[in-house]
Amino acid sequence: MAGGGQAAVSFLTKVAKAAAGLGVAASAVSTSLYTVDGGERAVIFDRFRGVLPETVSEGTHFLIPFLQKPFLFDIRTRPHSFASTSGTKDLQMVSLTLRVLARPDVERLPDIFTSLGLEYDQKVLPSIGNEVLKAVVAQFNADQLLTERPQVSALVRDALMRRAREFNIVLDDVAITHLAYGPEFAQAVEKKQVAQQEAERSRFLVARAEQERRAAIVRAEGESESARLISEATAAAGTGLIELRRIEAAKEIAGELARSPNVSYIPAGDRGQMLLGLNSAR
Repeated sequence: MAGGGQAAVSFLTKVAKAAAGLGVAASAVSTSLYTVDGGERAVIFDRFRGVLPETVSEGTHFLIPFLQKPFLFDIRTRPHSFASTSGTKDLQMVSLTLRVLARPDVERLPDIFTSLGLEYDQKVLPSIGNEVLKAVVAQFNADQLLTERPQVSALVRDALMRRAREFNIVLDDVAITHLAYGPEFAQAVEKKQVAQQEAERSRFLVARAEQERRAAIVRAEGESESARLISEATAAAGTGLIELRRIEAAKEIAGELARSPNVSYIPAGDRGQMLLGLNSAR
């Protein structure tokens, strides 16, 4: 019985040692492997050499436990939005919202990790976005941001892509998604409309005065020409024409008086006294 018990204890001891060895081996293998999922890349930090210059692609890879550590980057395109309040060329304040689709330059991931870290996009994009927006908006008047929006968007996109490349960031798309003006701009637009209406009214008054001036000149020329013709006719035919016009005017006046019931005609001289019953025999 004693020999059998010792054999069992020895067997169990061997099993425990084997299990411990397998556990240590499994742990060593586990710490020596790491997986890079789809849409990711890894950068290796070595305790002796620093950040390694190679970028590790997708799959399962080996590393030296306790000496090397992997850092995973998401290389898929991700959207980022940020707002900015900028001043225009005519000193109006506008609020803009910019949306960009950004991803890291895969070949430069070690440099990005060394200089910016894993949160590279949050550190870079808002600052350069505000910088570019303020620089571009300052080149246009407030109303031009609407009338020339494609040109403004193109300038923002080109400038922002150039700035992002300096930080090894690739921008697939840049768009201005929101544009709003301050209350001062609405007041300025109202004042401008009032000024335009006043200018139109002033132009109308000037044009009317010019037309009246021309009409007065034409009337004066017509009267001058009429007087000249009458003078020439008088000089040629004597005063007969004037007498004729006087007779015609007298006839017209007499006709008007005759038709009026409130007017009585009394001949001049003795005949007028006779009609009134007043004579010299009185």
